[in-house]
Amino acid sequence: MTPEERFKIIDNNFLDILVRYNGNPANLERYNEFSPHIIDDNFAIIYMPASQVTREISARFGYSAIPFCYGLTDEQSLDASGVLKLREIPVVNLRGEGVMVGIIDTGIDYTNPVFLRADGISKIISIWDQSIDSANGYPTIIPAYFGTEYTREQINQALESENPLQIVPSMDENGHGTQLAGIAAGSEDVQNNFSGVAPSSDLIIVKLKQAKKIIKDYYYIPNNIDCYQENDIAWAIEYIVNMARNMKRPVAICIGLGTSQGAHDSTGFLNTIVSVAADFPSVCISVSGGNEGRLRRHFYSTIDPTGPPVPVELNVSENESGFTMELWGDPPVIYSLDILSPSGEYIPKIYVSLVQNQEITFISENTVININSFMVELESGKQVIVLHFKSPAPGIWLFQVFGSGDLQGNVNIWLPSGDFITKGTYFLKSDPYTTLTSPGNCIVPITMTAYNSGNSQLYVEAGRGFSASNIVNPDLAAPGVNLQCPSLDHKFTTLTGTSAATAHTTGITAMILEWSIVRDNYPDIDTVGIKKFLIRGASRDPQLKYPTREWGYGIIDVYNSFNLLRSDLENI
Repeated sequence: MTPEERFKIIDNNFLDILVRYNGNPANLERYNEFSPHIIDDNFAIIYMPASQVTREISARFGYSAIPFCYGLTDEQSLDASGVLKLREIPVVNLRGEGVMVGIIDTGIDYTNPVFLRADGISKIISIWDQSIDSANGYPTIIPAYFGTEYTREQINQALESENPLQIVPSMDENGHGTQLAGIAAGSEDVQNNFSGVAPSSDLIIVKLKQAKKIIKDYYYIPNNIDCYQENDIAWAIEYIVNMARNMKRPVAICIGLGTSQGAHDSTGFLNTIVSVAADFPSVCISVSGGNEGRLRRHFYSTIDPTGPPVPVELNVSENESGFTMELWGDPPVIYSLDILSPSGEYIPKIYVSLVQNQEITFISENTVININSFMVELESGKQVIVLHFKSPAPGIWLFQVFGSGDLQGNVNIWLPSGDFITKGTYFLKSDPYTTLTSPGNCIVPITMTAYNSGNSQLYVEAGRGFSASNIVNPDLAAPGVNLQCPSLDHKFTTLTGTSAATAHTTGITAMILEWSIVRDNYPDIDTVGIKKFLIRGASRDPQLKYPTREWGYGIIDVYNSFNLLRSDLENI
């Protein structure tokens, strides 16, 4: 890749576009002017000049062409999960020794003492900071060509200097990545009664770069909101997996990010990347289920083509500048809709074709809605209608969803997750289920929800399952309310949310990888094997029928999982 082509990766004047080339480079020849950049055997990125970008770009390249945007999923856990009990058994005493923990997030405060070994050496093997670009500093183990990689040697050199940031200038300005790393693998601090779940594990850190402004603008995401592109997350996964392979060590990866874009099933670009990586031996990936359970951003209904249309009422807040709304309909029904604005301006039924782009301007409200419709979205096979609202008028918007055909169908509508939209924009008749964020809708990785270990109650904001294709998600619940973690001022704070639960679980999976691979008890274990191991030992309420859409298969209890395993081995 030439310097000119490499510059397009980070330049906001070029839009990243995902294309599927199916392993045949000849399929990319028609994109040569856009500098094709191969990610894996299926997907590549091309970079289109901003001057050529219009709202019809999705109609040209497909629904999933513009990378989705992912946000952070957050707002006395070791004993509750059985971790301390395992440490107390001398012949077990699992602490993540020999295992690497990968954190894909906002970076890390590498100067914090909880990320040092007892001998003062950093626990961090490397930091790939995607936000610091250099001509020759990007990782050589993957063809990403951006960001800067800092090694453990450089980090230790920085720690010995009077001004560490002059040597390793990578910082965690948000604090979220530092918190997750501390929960999963922070060293013990006896004075402050703190320990990460797997305190002997090493760390691999990827600090994600912020999504390009051109992509934020496309989805109407405010510029001051932390937001990350799915192709950058995919590169982060590949980087961590390749590092583990090169070092011949097992790795537990934590993804505390999520999006409400997509079909909410196992399809899609990042979902595919995560599932493939999680299926490798010696790799375990845990993902967050998100915190969308009570935010009223999901609508669901069955559609009977012989009956009346289904009304959908959407309240838009006063300070909403723009947002997207996605309607997903199950085949074979064909879906269409009409629109009634808060002032009473009516747009008759919008009929859809195979691929369609249409712009509607509301005179009374000064609102513009751009509609992209795909009769058959290629990844999921479902129909999708995406509405891009620009300067939406506040008040109640009414949509009527029509179906045509001779069978009933199901329709799901989702609004953006997290801070990508204000809390005052919501459906009046919402459905709290099928609110897990992606990639928490995948089959292979371990999808986590959060509960309060102090009162054994589910975290009220947690997303709920199942997936839109009825995959059992979440898989398990872990402590995720007021978890102690390191702060950016080298003190301690607390974190609440499903990404906190995911970091906790990542530490537990590092313990299992130590027992299975480092100690050579089960050398071929992967994410699915670890998931089944944890499901088997989970704590369950006898009054509930599992799996449930709130709890999955129950509360994680790694001590009980090992107890059951020991019992099995004794009976062999």
